[in-house]
Amino acid sequence: MALVCSRQLAREQTVTLRGNRSPARDSGTREPCWHAAAPAVRQLGSSDAKAGLAVALEAVERFEPQDRVQAQHRRRLIGFAARHPDALHRSCAAGHLTASSWVVNHDATQGLVLLHRKIGRWLQPGGHADGERSLPGVALREATEETGIDGLEVWSQPVDIDVHLFVNRRHPEPDHLHFDVRFLVRAPRHAVTRGNHESEELKWIRYDELTEPELGLDASTRRLARYGFDLARTLRQRSDE
Repeated sequence: MALVCSRQLAREQTVTLRGNRSPARDSGTREPCWHAAAPAVRQLGSSDAKAGLAVALEAVERFEPQDRVQAQHRRRLIGFAARHPDALHRSCAAGHLTASSWVVNHDATQGLVLLHRKIGRWLQPGGHADGERSLPGVALREATEETGIDGLEVWSQPVDIDVHLFVNRRHPEPDHLHFDVRFLVRAPRHAVTRGNHESEELKWIRYDELTEPELGLDASTRRLARYGFDLARTLRQRSDE
């Protein structure tokens, strides 16, 4: 799908969607920007899994860790992908790539969490790559499906990376690793949440509510939320200048 962003804020080398809704050519730029559709990715001459994984990992390689935990997860992901060329697919039984997001409201004052029906915990939206080479596109797709919000936008640069063991006690599937690449997603003004079959409830929360005991957000989700909020507020301030 086409990249739909327009030049703005040249000083900060960022791009927003204001004023340009026509598809743009993929110029190969690595400059981060907002996308309202799955970002364009480098075209392949071959459809084999290894080549597709290499394209997906371009976002991971551009990611600059902000702390030692992120750096460790990034190294683990890259090392796993080097040993498992099918890591974009669920058929890779040892583990596979997923993408999730921290969804903020348009003013970046609140983030959205969902009570996951299968896992029974408050989490961010996310899901399996299932062979899709555009990881920000996967994050946008999953956020749209799980929140039901129309008009979401995804920031093309990852905000966090996490590696965790997935244990599904309700179905007879083996425990396996999720290599989760995480993105910032922005909701439009007056967004309406609808959810889907995967979420029992959706809730907007503030930064100071991340540690509320009744939510029980784990350290991984709180880390994503903090970096997501920080980036969203920075981008919001720049757009107001």
